[in-house]
Amino acid sequence: MLALAVGAQAQPKNQQQQQQNKGPPNALQGFSQNRDEPVNIESNTLEVRDKDKVATFSGDVRVKQGDTAMRSQKLVVFYVQDGQGGGAAETGKPMQAATPGPNGSQKIKRLEARGDVVVTQKDQTATGEIGVFDMPTNTVTLTGNVVMTQGKNVLRGEKLVVDLTTGVSRVESGKNGKGRVQGLFLPSGGGPGAPASAPQTAPPPAPRGPLQLGPRN
Repeated sequence: MLALAVGAQAQPKNQQQQQQNKGPPNALQGFSQNRDEPVNIESNTLEVRDKDKVATFSGDVRVKQGDTAMRSQKLVVFYVQDGQGGGAAETGKPMQAATPGPNGSQKIKRLEARGDVVVTQKDQTATGEIGVFDMPTNTVTLTGNVVMTQGKNVLRGEKLVVDLTTGVSRVESGKNGKGRVQGLFLPSGGGPGAPASAPQTAPPPAPRGPLQLGPRN
């Protein structure tokens, strides 16, 4: 397991609340909401090429930060030696890696999750083929048949971009206008699983007219 501590720039609490959940709600926004939580990475194998400053996690890769989790077939970590600088923007610092390389004291500048990427947070799920975490811009980009779900609501597109500093997300269609962003949103209380309505009863019979009494023929 590799533990990472997130070093994103702190913001006032009321400002964070205003910035959360802008744009389509999706599981990737959980990385913004849990920015102060450590990041744990697990995989079957880990290959470190310290000369190239690359660490590759392979086989059932699992990433956990707070209540947000990500799974993929492979996770490639690009890092720089502490003190060399990672070109991080002033609005957000890069994640601080505990020991991504043999010497420790490295800073992660980029993460690439590849193959069957699934991100979950509470009742939200986002899936795609490639997920890229760019530390200098503090953004996450999910590409390749992106599908986002929240409960029974579904949103589809080719690319999902989330700004972890502001919490703003954007869904895009394919290149050259190919494909369209598609959404299916069910009204609250509707659709399968909604509580059944009370059975309807037959209306009471209409009142009869007054009883007529008279001599018999």
